[in-house]
Amino acid sequence: MRVVAVALLLSALAAGQTGAPAIRLERDSSGRQVFRVTGAPHLSTESFSVYAGETAGLPALLGAYRVEGETLVFTPRFPLQPGLRYRAVLRLNGRESTQTFEIPKATTTATTVVEQVYPTTDRLPENQLKLYLQFSAPMSRGEAWRRIHLLDEAGKPVELPFLEIDQELWDPQGKRLTVFFDPGRIKRGLTPNEEVGTSLQAGRSYTFVIDREWVDAAGDILREGFKKTFRVGPASREPPDPKTWRLTAPQAGTSEPLRVEFPEPMDRALLERLLEVSTPRNAAVAGTVEIDRQETRWRFTPRQPWQPGQYFLRVETILEDLAGNSIGRAFDVDVFERVEDRIRRETVSLPFEVGR
Repeated sequence: MRVVAVALLLSALAAGQTGAPAIRLERDSSGRQVFRVTGAPHLSTESFSVYAGETAGLPALLGAYRVEGETLVFTPRFPLQPGLRYRAVLRLNGRESTQTFEIPKATTTATTVVEQVYPTTDRLPENQLKLYLQFSAPMSRGEAWRRIHLLDEAGKPVELPFLEIDQELWDPQGKRLTVFFDPGRIKRGLTPNEEVGTSLQAGRSYTFVIDREWVDAAGDILREGFKKTFRVGPASREPPDPKTWRLTAPQAGTSEPLRVEFPEPMDRALLERLLEVSTPRNAAVAGTVEIDRQETRWRFTPRQPWQPGQYFLRVETILEDLAGNSIGRAFDVDVFERVEDRIRRETVSLPFEVGR
């Protein structure tokens, strides 16, 4: 909604004096916003300036001056911006007086919401590694650590539960934020873990809160806040084992999905990109992925109907469970291992048959 006030009079520069100069912000006959100075005859263009913001040292706004009788009118070259403050400075008889005008920000209807916080399960392990915050629209940066909170059963904030890094971990669209619980408090043998303990304690309940006041990339607050209450179970220390996964193969000639079920919830974001269906010749099968049942089921629907024969589900071994354990490797590992062993990416292949 645009600023529609015809006249915005705040206060005279010399309040309480009869005939004191006054500055008004109003619209002229063409609808442009102008500053009009009255009550001070013989004004010159050097007597009056307007500045954006309240920081000293910035240059004055560019624009046109004109005199109408005993009134000085200043028309800014560019439209005034909603949400900004402007300083109008009048210099008379060796004295300087300042008046501040704030252009109301356009009124909008909040539309951005928190679509989901992953994992969606309401039971997390004591050594839960991370959360994914999914928004419906791109969000502003630099707000996260003021706008998210972890509360205990009494509603009191848990002290420093997250790894608060300056470079927030957003996806390229700015709609999904990755939040890590402090790994130093999770990994056994490290000082924070031994002295402070984990952020989450088994057997207790917590509430994760997102403030409604978090603004999106357009500068608007969220339509509503978000709360997720969950209970904490024992720590998970065992790496995921693909041998325990259940694969349900589709029938040839159909577009039924391949279904893969896990005995425990898996990392949502990694499930989206680390599993692939391929032929025996390593040709990837095109299709779409769906993840449901609180991240315990992965479904792949092919773009074209299945052809009979053998296929493979190829999984990168860096796929993690909720505690950061990856295939064949627990999160609690020796941090002094050789770097090449720690960053090597491998795959495991699970065969399945599409029958007639």
